Amino acid sequence: MITFRGGVHPYDGKEYTKDKQIEKLEASQEVVFLMKQHIGAPSIPVVKVKDEVHVGTLIAQAGGYVSANIMSSVSGVVKRIEKRQDASGHYQDAVVIENDGNYTSDYEAHENNIDTLTFEEKIEKVKNAGVVGLGGAGFPTHVKLNVKEPEKIEYVIVNGAECEPYLTSDYRLMLERSKELIEGLKIMLTLYPHAVGYVGIEDNKKEAIHTLEKLCAHEERISIKVLKTKYPQGGERMLIEALTGRRLNSKMLPLDVGCIVDNVATVLAIRDAIKYDRPLISTVMTLTGEGVNTPCNVEVPVGTDFQKKVWNALLDI
Repeated sequence: MITFRGGVHPYDGKEYTKDKQIEKLEASQEVVFLMKQHIGAPSIPVVKVKDEVHVGTLIAQAGGYVSANIMSSVSGVVKRIEKRQDASGHYQDAVVIENDGNYTSDYEAHENNIDTLTFEEKIEKVKNAGVVGLGGAGFPTHVKLNVKEPEKIEYVIVNGAECEPYLTSDYRLMLERSKELIEGLKIMLTLYPHAVGYVGIEDNKKEAIHTLEKLCAHEERISIKVLKTKYPQGGERMLIEALTGRRLNSKMLPLDVGCIVDNVATVLAIRDAIKYDRPLISTVMTLTGEGVNTPCNVEVPVGTDFQKKVWNALLDI
């Protein structure tokens, strides 16, 4: 079994939500966009109070190379630009939008020809869409993908381990958007001509393994790698060691050993950005545990008030 040395085996608690399909929630009436939702420099607001915005409207632009654009997830009016408290307890700039409930969109569905896009154009589309790492760190994805020597990347790894106890959002995405996930990996491989693609999945996700293996049966550059279930198998360094045998010290990055690693949700966001210019305006999360009345997996618009909208929704899904 593919794995790394060490690790622990906590109770995983995944039975609460592993069979719960992703439910879409509408945003709260007041939607708050913090200007620092990612690693790096805060974003800079480009809207003013009383401005009308639509779904997909750029409301803040990247404030530096390591930064990210932010698009509105709702239509409505900018009510305030003020300091708001973030999850760490610190105050930072935020754009507050009054949601009109209509979800009028700036985004028009279309499909780009992947074969005609250059490396630089693909990276720019990821940047324009505001894609950041959705596994927790929030690193601007265009920075990670924009390597100086693409030919030196040997492995593009989709982190489908989801080793954290209770979480099943990536597992559900692997089941519900399996074709799009593999398409996203194939698009990423067009950036790195000498790389192979690995999807690493822990062996407690048998249905996802079966589905993705079937989809990739004739893919020459993509392999599904079954990993031993333990924590922290999904840690970037552990995953790289398990799949490639290469070890990173504390000062090294995956790039230093020829690897690009992104989690399932991020690969899907990359696919949506490059193929459709679709902005990142929502995220999928698991709400679960012994103290939760209705454990579930939900897709939530960015900026939604957790207490007023998400938590109350647990009683209704």
